[in-house]
Amino acid sequence: MISKMTEIHPDATIGENVTIESFTTIYEDVVIGDGCHIGPNVTIYPGARIGKNVQIYPGSVISAVPQDLKFAGEYTTVEIGDNTVIRECVTIHRGTADKKKTVVGKNCLLMGYVHIAHDCILGDHCIMANYSGLSGHNILGDYVIMEGRSGTQQFIEIGSHAFIAGFTGVRKNVPPYVRAAREPISYVGVNAIGLRRRGFSDEEVRIIEDAYRQLYVQNNTISSGVEGIKNEIPDGPIKENILNFIASSERGIIRGPLN
Repeated sequence: MISKMTEIHPDATIGENVTIESFTTIYEDVVIGDGCHIGPNVTIYPGARIGKNVQIYPGSVISAVPQDLKFAGEYTTVEIGDNTVIRECVTIHRGTADKKKTVVGKNCLLMGYVHIAHDCILGDHCIMANYSGLSGHNILGDYVIMEGRSGTQQFIEIGSHAFIAGFTGVRKNVPPYVRAAREPISYVGVNAIGLRRRGFSDEEVRIIEDAYRQLYVQNNTISSGVEGIKNEIPDGPIKENILNFIASSERGIIRGPLN
């Protein structure tokens, strides 16, 4: 059902069984997949690529020009994965020359007033709670949760299954599987509850806890903690994920509570 009080550019592509409610504006060069529900007073600018069964609630603005003074009008996009829910007044901006796109993965939940800036890449199953926000060029792995009013600075990476507490400012990269909080942000434990909910075994959670005990408790520096992980933690995908994340973190990772 498409309301007669909606403005849709003739060059927009609308899938089957799509609902678009009153006073929504959809510009040219927009693709909306099958089964989507677009609420009233939504604005979808050129370059939006919206997957199937996406829900967008009133007041949201998708694919607006980035708030970046370096942006020179280059062609960029916003990509939103299947089954993602975008609640009231969310803003998602197009990419710039850096990545050419901003991406929100599948099965994500963006709660009210979330902001996702240019060139951010979110994995699948991410949850961003009310008033949380991402500055430009951020990368979030799968299953990242950011509680309300948390936020990042530019060029931050948050590893898969990490949990960011409410009101936390993220200024360093956050490794996978951890909980981060406080000011300045620091490691406060492993996201054990979330991991078990997603099917991680007790043994896998124990390995993760042992790895971060090496990194943040038993050693005084990140470099010595990395050596502890290499020497003490059994080989496998968990160890590999943690070490690869740390090795690629040019901006550095969050510190432990006692560092």
